[in-house]
Amino acid sequence: MNIQTFRDVIEWTRALHEHLARCLKHCSTQQEEQRAKWLLAYLADHEAALQEVVAGFEKQTDPKALNTWLYDYISYAPIKPHLSCSAPYAEMSFDEICQEIFDLHNQVIDFYRYLEGRTEIPETRELIDKLLQLEQHEAMRLFHQTNRSRDL
Repeated sequence: MNIQTFRDVIEWTRALHEHLARCLKHCSTQQEEQRAKWLLAYLADHEAALQEVVAGFEKQTDPKALNTWLYDYISYAPIKPHLSCSAPYAEMSFDEICQEIFDLHNQVIDFYRYLEGRTEIPETRELIDKLLQLEQHEAMRLFHQTNRSRDL
């Protein structure tokens, strides 16, 4: 996806979480380790819910902010999770799945921080700040939930 406006940022983030939810759900049916299977199902549900929340940003945000162009984005490398789900999570251990998901969320957070430092319009700065807070909160929540499940 070519990201040119802040609307594209929201759509890209929504699509990333949607893709991740589908892939995790698909892999959960093929995972043999029970704890990893549970984790994949939990993460799939979490990513699907997150996709819905991110989609809501487009409805709530000022159209002027959504249509603002990103001129500095070209220098930022986009995040590319498993482009087609060929069951990579089904073959990973519980800890490997956690690490992969945390890495993806951290890349999204880094992307938002990159944009936050380059936004000059208050409405776009507010949008990026809200998206950044959402991703940070959800990453922290995932971290705590997965750590609790390690204790089980």
